[in-house]
Parts: sequence; structure tokens; C-alpha cells
Amino acid sequence: MTATKLDLIPAEKWGLFPDMTKPVVIAGPCSAESEQQIFETARGLKAVGIGILRAGIWKPRTRPNCFEGVGAEGLIWMKRVQRELGMKISTEVANVKHVYEALKAGMDMLWVGARTSANPFAMQEIADALKGTDIPVLVKNPVNPDVELWIGALERLNMAGLKKIGVIHRGFSAYSKSRYRNVPQWQLPIEIKRRFPGMLMICDPSHISGKREYLYEISQQAMDLGFDGLIVESHICPEIALSDAAQQLTPVALEELLKKLVIRKVDSENLRYKENIDELRARIDMIDNELLELLANRMKIADQIGIYKKQNDITILQPGRWDKILEKVFLIGKEKGLDHEFLEKVFKAIHQASIDRQTSVMNRK
Repeated sequence: MTATKLDLIPAEKWGLFPDMTKPVVIAGPCSAESEQQIFETARGLKAVGIGILRAGIWKPRTRPNCFEGVGAEGLIWMKRVQRELGMKISTEVANVKHVYEALKAGMDMLWVGARTSANPFAMQEIADALKGTDIPVLVKNPVNPDVELWIGALERLNMAGLKKIGVIHRGFSAYSKSRYRNVPQWQLPIEIKRRFPGMLMICDPSHISGKREYLYEISQQAMDLGFDGLIVESHICPEIALSDAAQQLTPVALEELLKKLVIRKVDSENLRYKENIDELRARIDMIDNELLELLANRMKIADQIGIYKKQNDITILQPGRWDKILEKVFLIGKEKGLDHEFLEKVFKAIHQASIDRQTSVMNRK
């Protein structure tokens, strides 16, 4: 697949972020519930220096008969915030009707949710509805960990003429148990950042964590990885929120979280730092070369095993052997201070590659 190129306007020229000081922060309730709730939350956020209000107007819920948002009436409440408090306002759109209502209400920014970004048909309809506008649009990662699907959503918007585009990392759904609501899988937004280094990248720690006690660690991780900012759910009274109560912060608690964050530089002009980092990177490059050589040799041996299995009509998969390998790997890895989950992922990938090689050998005529 050819490398993707997007025609983008840098976020500092959108008119939403005056000085692009990190972190850029967008905050507000998961859902607009009442005019009082929206206005009091917004007033609290402005008091702690937040300039962009977010609020869900239409709430895509997994099951029916849940609170699914107040609808277009909530846009009127947000307009009051825009008018009386001078804050920028933003909301999520999931279909063409939402787009038209949001544009008519004068939203300053839109975002597309994870369920919608996973649907190319919905993304194309939204892109078509936004043609001829220059409103900034942020795209959340799809619910499933698929970088190309995420990029496809960005491409559809860009092909419709939108140039003020950014991404929101909100984690990925998973069947396996996790301490977080959605698994971060940081390598995927890192890949987006590698391909589009100038694109605005925002982290959504609220939807990754699912619980307010994890918001700081997720936010700090995002800052450590060079994210541009955060979109955080904040409610004037989280304990009575109609949706996602466990992951929302009061404006004051959000201010405390932001004060704790350590914002790191991308690089340093310190000569000693540069010399040391270059030396360490050179050592990593050497180790990487050794790893590649070892992996190549391992695959050659897998080919030979495939030949012997074929000659003796033996099945490719040998569960007992694989269990023994993992047991040994975990034991040695623990002694060397290596993470169990990391080792499992690495060796599962190696094992699958070995199976693929043996399958090719077995089916060769």
C-alpha cells in the first residue's frame, strides 16, 4: 500500500488553540443533561483555564433504553456557553443529521466517535455532509485496533476538502480482562504519529481508563509519548451524571490533575545528552541487527522442521512443545526482569511465523 499523504492545516492555525501550549485541553461532561449542568460545568472549567467545552448531545449506547442524550436542545445550551462565557464548543456527530444540526448551531469543532470511524459508509456520508466547510474535525480511533481503518476515515474527510483534521486516541475494545475500560495499545497512535508527524494528536484518558483513579497515569503516559493534548470528561457533580459517572472529574479535580502532569520536551540542545543518547541508540541498533540475524536463523530451522514433519506425516502444531517453550520463556524472563505480557506477545508472534513457514513447506509440491 502506498504511503498516505494528507493535505492538512496545522492546528496552531485553526483559531482554537491560541498558543498551542501543551497540553491542549478540551473538557466537559460526557452528556449534556440540563442547561444548568452544562453552564455550571462550563463556568467551572473556564475558571481553571479551559477554553474548549465538549459535551455529548447524541449518545450512541450499546443497549437501548439507556440515556441516549437530550438531542438538539442541548446545542442551545452550549450556544449560551459560547455566547456568555466566550468558550469554544464541540460535540460528537455520528450521522448526517447530527452534522447539519451541529453546523446550524455554530459548533466550533466536531469529533467523530469510535463506532462511527469503524464504519466507512458512515464516514463517507459525514465527509460528504461536511464538504464546503472548514470546521475542525477530530477522529477517534475505531473500536477495533485497525490503523488502516483509522487512516481511511481521515482520508475520506480530507478528500472532501477538510484540512483541519486531528485524531483522538480513546483505546480499543477487547474481550480479555484489563484494568482499563479500553486497552490503550499505544503502538497504534504511535504509528499514526509516525505517518503524520504534524497532525494534532489528542488522548482521551476518560474512555481509556473508565475510572477517574486511572486518569492521571493515562494522561501522563500520553504526555510522555508526545501527545498534543487531552480531551477529558468533566462534570460539575460527577456522582449524579447520567452517563459514565465513574470516569468524570469536577473542574477543580481536573485542574489538580493538570498541575501534576510533567510536560516533556521533544528534544534537547544539551551536548552531553545528545552524545549519550546517540551512543545508546547505536547500541540498540547493534542489538536489533543481532535479533534479526537470530530470527532469520530460527526461521531456517523452522523450515527444516517442516520438511521432517512432512516426510513423516506429522502435524504442524505440537501443543505440548509450545507449552514447554512458554514455560521456559516466562521462567527465564522473570529472572531477567522482563514483563510476562510482553514476552507472551513476542513469542506468540514468533511461534505463529514458524507455523506459517512450516505450513508453506508442508503444502509445497
